[in-house]
Amino acid sequence: MKIELDSFVGVSNKIDAYNIGQVTIAGNIYQSSLLISHDTIVSDWSPQSFSELATSHLEQIIALGPEIVLLGTGKNLIFPSDSVIAPITEQNIGFEVMDTGAACRSYNFLINEGRPVVAALMMIEE
Repeated sequence: MKIELDSFVGVSNKIDAYNIGQVTIAGNIYQSSLLISHDTIVSDWSPQSFSELATSHLEQIIALGPEIVLLGTGKNLIFPSDSVIAPITEQNIGFEVMDTGAACRSYNFLINEGRPVVAALMMIEE
């Protein structure tokens, strides 16, 4: 799905599109799990599926300094356990879980408002 917003002035890391197995950011195609903020893309974020998600992966997100984290869990919405997300909740960081498509759309909306958000995106599988 292609995402269209008109007012991305000064936003370098906007999500252009997402589809099965890929996310396009600023014209570059990514085909594995990634972290994205207004100024950073971590293209080698290691959990490639929801079942691999661990506390250490969320600590990597915290290092980016967000006020809000959007976790895109692929095609389906899957909630992580409280013990896995503890590092984020202990830091009083806003945390939302959604399917990856919704996370992409929400990220663009928040980044366009200048909000300090990180999207942690797992690819949509068939």
